[in-house]
Amino acid sequence: MPPKSKSITKSKSKRNGNRVLSDYVSESMSQYFEALNGTAPSEIYKMVIEQVENPLFRAVLEYSEGNQSQAAEILGINRGTLRKKLKQYNIEA
Repeated sequence: MPPKSKSITKSKSKRNGNRVLSDYVSESMSQYFEALNGTAPSEIYKMVIEQVENPLFRAVLEYSEGNQSQAAEILGINRGTLRKKLKQYNIEA
């Protein structure tokens, strides 16, 4: 598959003067595609989800002081799903 010549638009969305997460994702994806240097990408969705979920769960667990019920509520997922993800990423709570 030939490399795409289009690049992801780097938006500068601002909330209260700060850049939003989607800005960083767009920049990271642009850098990722450039670094491929013509190599065909694969399983990007899985890669991005794993790269985001792991630190997200760690940060929320730290914020909730290890309280999984509170962490699940903050994340908007049920506790069973949280426990499954913690096991998937080998995160101890």
